[in-house]
Amino acid sequence: MPFDTNPFPDDSERHALWEMLVRRDIEAYLGADWPAVEDDFLAETFFGLSGLKSANPDEWRMIFPRLDDYRDRWLSQARLSAATAYAEPRREALYRITTLQDIDINGERAVAHKKFDGTIAKADGSIDTINWQTLYLCNRVDGRWKIAGFVGYLPNPMGISG
Repeated sequence: MPFDTNPFPDDSERHALWEMLVRRDIEAYLGADWPAVEDDFLAETFFGLSGLKSANPDEWRMIFPRLDDYRDRWLSQARLSAATAYAEPRREALYRITTLQDIDINGERAVAHKKFDGTIAKADGSIDTINWQTLYLCNRVDGRWKIAGFVGYLPNPMGISG
């Protein structure tokens, strides 16, 4: 199976969520192209919590109280990644380390469990280790899924802080 195959060919709702949260996100991230994903968010109500890679919810913090705060961090990370020399294709590596299989849909709301687990080889012989998970909170608006918020940078698997 190709590295970027949507695992939900027969489930239109989950297929759409995977396309938004995996394909559009990765493709936009590769080009630091925020306008490509901007409409995937509910800007007026969006907020993001960081689990700070801790299994203890008391340590989690709202570091993205507004979409603009998240956009700025996302763009900064995308640009840093683009400026890094990797020993393997970034696109394939990002799809390889990203999993989105568990999606709970209840009416017009969904929780999608996106996991990152793996390494990307850098040209200098070092590696980037990417290991966390994010719970995306999504709402269906006018027939289209949108990101209302998330709880991210959680340990993967949960129960282990790192």
